[in-house]
Amino acid sequence: MPRFAANLSMLYNEHDFLDRFAAAAADGFSAVEFLFPYAYAAPELQARLQQQGLQQVLFNAPPGDWDAGERGLACLPGREAEFRSGLLRALDYAQALNCPRIHVMAGLCPAHLDGAQLHATYTANLAWAAATAAGAGRDILIEPINTRDMPGFFLTRQEQAHQIVLDIGAPNLKVQMDLYHCQIMEGDVAMKLRQYLPSGRVGHLQLAGVPQRHEPDVGELNYAYLFEVIDELSQDGGWNGWIGCEYRPARGNRAGATSAGLDWFRRQAAR
Repeated sequence: MPRFAANLSMLYNEHDFLDRFAAAAADGFSAVEFLFPYAYAAPELQARLQQQGLQQVLFNAPPGDWDAGERGLACLPGREAEFRSGLLRALDYAQALNCPRIHVMAGLCPAHLDGAQLHATYTANLAWAAATAAGAGRDILIEPINTRDMPGFFLTRQEQAHQIVLDIGAPNLKVQMDLYHCQIMEGDVAMKLRQYLPSGRVGHLQLAGVPQRHEPDVGELNYAYLFEVIDELSQDGGWNGWIGCEYRPARGNRAGATSAGLDWFRRQAAR
């Protein structure tokens, strides 16, 4: 069975953030991910993980000014020093939380810069990040994101991400393959899983129903089938990672909303 991690930025929003760890553990999750840890002291988060017996499997490096609309710094010329200081801060948190993966968001494309300049900045920043993270035993992940949810994002397609990983050639630089974004931008998800999971370049999967980003058993993607594909590839030695549950519960933030929508997860656990 695939291994699922609860995304605490999206799930259990009826609880204060620090209480979401206990809620996820109570529902049977053994791992968690979230967007950003930086509003909390690392020892406080570490204590929540240890108290609940949870593994932290992923979080994001600082993305710039999120509240002002920034969505990453990696492709932005002139922001290299800020990118590097943010990555070092993320590595400190990763050490404290024993988290093996850090997602580096590419950023939005400024209208006045051409793609070649953005690409050069992006690849230089990623090469530095991968080399720096390798010394700490961490993986750097990059994620293609759909242009409907995030217009203007630099990295949008699986092929683009995998080519960048191949060009840089760092063994700890990998792709974060979100099946929700992949379906919106490209479709043919099962064949892309078969193409990319055995490559060794996929460091993490994420899921959500399409098109509304609710539970995976709501919408146009047949996740029951996709889980079988992932199981098959895992048994063949093609992949052994985690799947992050990065979706918005269809019942909103009402009490028990996340737990009430976990029938899909319970079915998988009972297999």
